[in-house]
Amino acid sequence: MKIKDIRASLHGFSITIPLLEGRVEGYGREEQTHFVFCEVETDEGHVGYGLTGHFLAKSVIVALQEHVLPVVRDMDPRDLEAIHQKVWRRLNPRAMTGTISMALSCLDIALWDIMGKAEGRTIAALLGNARQKVPAYCTFGFPQYDRDLLGEAAQLHVKNGFTALKSVVAVDKGGWREDVRRVKAIRDAVGNDIDLMIDANYLFNPVEAKYLCREIEDCNLTWFEEPLQQNDARALADLRRSTKIPLAAGQMEGHRWRLREFVEHQAVDILQPNVTYCGGYTEARKVAHLAQIYNMPIANGGGWPLFNMHLLAGMMNGWIVEWHLGMVAVGETLFTDAPKPENGWLTIPDRPGLGLTLDRDAWRETRVDG
Repeated sequence: MKIKDIRASLHGFSITIPLLEGRVEGYGREEQTHFVFCEVETDEGHVGYGLTGHFLAKSVIVALQEHVLPVVRDMDPRDLEAIHQKVWRRLNPRAMTGTISMALSCLDIALWDIMGKAEGRTIAALLGNARQKVPAYCTFGFPQYDRDLLGEAAQLHVKNGFTALKSVVAVDKGGWREDVRRVKAIRDAVGNDIDLMIDANYLFNPVEAKYLCREIEDCNLTWFEEPLQQNDARALADLRRSTKIPLAAGQMEGHRWRLREFVEHQAVDILQPNVTYCGGYTEARKVAHLAQIYNMPIANGGGWPLFNMHLLAGMMNGWIVEWHLGMVAVGETLFTDAPKPENGWLTIPDRPGLGLTLDRDAWRETRVDG
């Protein structure tokens, strides 16, 4: 079996946010409008799917088709270490991240999908099959909600079976003080038995993050995700020492060495490798093993649950997957058989590979040319 082709395409999306009228451009934050979808085909007719997010999306497509394909063409898709080694040596000898990491993520996810289809096993099973289902938390707290609607939306998702919720902070014009009020509004709306996470998406400076933590420690948060600018491991370690709130980070890091910094600095409680950004399952598995050595769980941040659920189900220290409403909408549009959580749990499909069937009509309708 040999790799023969990589086809990558740009797709655009908009979503409907519950309790708000009309569709919102993008599938998360304002800049999250596009994503890259790729197909890798072998000489035996197996086709695997890969995906990555919006950052420099057109550059990722060029990287896959004009740079990565010539390097990996005619290689066996099962020779993952050889493929990664060749890509690193030819295209990334200085361990950069960004475009090359996202392109490698697309490729690697598709290769695992091919392997699963060829062997008749799910990717979760290929990774180790630690469990057949994983808990899911709902990322619902978009900045478009005012404080009252935020509490109402939280209650809606609890009624839908979720026992864990996440909301965005650090984007309100009222600053960290308004974040305090919003977090407390959610906790008041859902009570103390619901896990509650917050995500600053790198936007706070260390002082603002400490102010927020100080004021919401009584809200019993499950974690504070990526609170600080640049994901600064040293500053994260300092924040972790000053608060009782567990910290999580890593979803946008492009390889294992960046994630290792968090471990070495004792900067986080939870590592968050995301297969659509870190180099795929091959790299994320190494991060999971690193976390195991230090008795740390891995959890999903950065969305794309239909891909990351396999990592968390496959690895023994896998924990909880992010059911990000925007990226869920993308998956449910692109694939005819996308799984859905039941009572807050997501079951790995019993179909091989990713277990996903592409809807060609949706693929064409969402494709963006140019």
